Amino acid sequence: MELVKKVIVPTSTTFTLTLPKEMIGKEIEVVASEVKAPRTLTELEKQQRQEAIEAIFRDNRVDLSNFKFDRDDANNYDD
Repeated sequence: MELVKKVIVPTSTTFTLTLPKEMIGKEIEVVASEVKAPRTLTELEKQQRQEAIEAIFRDNRVDLSNFKFDRDDANNYDD
């Protein structure tokens, strides 16, 4: 099944849609609806979301600032 999707900003009440040859003679559906653009968050909303996320994960945080990774020890298959 082939899908044709096109987002436009109409400048009149008529619009011509060019269909692929594969759709000729087949029953198709044409739907027109307004596309709502996502609302941009304000700086306050971004800050509130960040604080909410931090609160959710606060009890699961681990301090790895003094963690040392030894690649040789991690890949020692002899032990």
